[in-house]
Amino acid sequence: MNTRPQLATADRRIALCANFNQDSTCFSVGVDNGFHIYSSDPCELQVTRELGGGIAVAAMLGRANFLALVGGGRDPKYAQNKVIIWDDAKKKAVISLEFHSAVRQVRLTRTRIIVVLIGHVHVYQFSSPPTRQHVFDTYDNPLGLVAISARTLVFPGRTPGHVQLCDLASGNISIIPAHTSPLAALCISPQGDLIATASEKGTIIRLYSTDTCSLITEFRRGMDKAVVYSLAISPNSQKLAVTSDKHTLHIFELPTRPHSSPRFSNPQDQHHVNGENKRWSLLGRLPLLPKYFSSEWSACHAEFEGGGVANIGWVAEDTVVVVSIGGGKDGLGEARWEKFVLVEAMNGNGEEVVREGWRRYLDND
Repeated sequence: MNTRPQLATADRRIALCANFNQDSTCFSVGVDNGFHIYSSDPCELQVTRELGGGIAVAAMLGRANFLALVGGGRDPKYAQNKVIIWDDAKKKAVISLEFHSAVRQVRLTRTRIIVVLIGHVHVYQFSSPPTRQHVFDTYDNPLGLVAISARTLVFPGRTPGHVQLCDLASGNISIIPAHTSPLAALCISPQGDLIATASEKGTIIRLYSTDTCSLITEFRRGMDKAVVYSLAISPNSQKLAVTSDKHTLHIFELPTRPHSSPRFSNPQDQHHVNGENKRWSLLGRLPLLPKYFSSEWSACHAEFEGGGVANIGWVAEDTVVVVSIGGGKDGLGEARWEKFVLVEAMNGNGEEVVREGWRRYLDND
């Protein structure tokens, strides 16, 4: 997720949010006086717009000229209960949607505007004026959790820890009881066939099939509670990346799913098929131990240095970009772009993730 509380400082620019576009080739940053757009790799400033007020949500539509903007910060440009559709070709607002409560997140597709409030998700046809198609109730969703693919919209359920999957063509809803604690992060694969979820506990990441709503496997981020900031599945659905307030980027290998076989609902069944290609916890193979020990640990991990929320974008199957918005507990964290690549481990045993470059991206403007 992209907007969480941070402490502002009076003597430097503040990043209020960071959102990758659909294919992670660019990311948009809302700042205290407008927004910026950067290319993801290399990190280069592409567009800057000074609007005279803060932007707490800046969501792109691919590489098109439309963005969804929501005001925020100490001096918001727009009311926080409004969504402004900005046409950057015309350099002006062309659509405005107003709600009864603050907007937490927005997602754009070529045909839809998805607006997330603390207890509802609104789906509009992207037209002028927009036509509302659906409204869904959710459990309190202050982080604005939502993910969308070509045919599936994913957002929190009405029960803590549950996930709702909406078939955008029909409006039909499926429910996955993913966790018993409220959700902290979720994502959907580029192909729309997988979703990954994490709860407020932050120790277990679960992977589900969108077709069957069944559990495929679960991953262990760590033993201690953590705030999971972001989840992202790689372009070919081979890997899952996770960031948290432990300042660690974890990379997990996703199970190989034979096209001729149904997806697996039991992690142990999946292990049987994939054999030693999977890095399952050795403790999970011992009898009589609880399921707590049977989840898979990350294939590799690395530390990132940016402060505050750290969002993930896969720019290639072996390349991850982490964009941090600064802030953090003391308000002094840096707004950083960091690039990580997966390389063959020196010991020849699998892969390792190494940081290839970094930049204070707000210095670019």
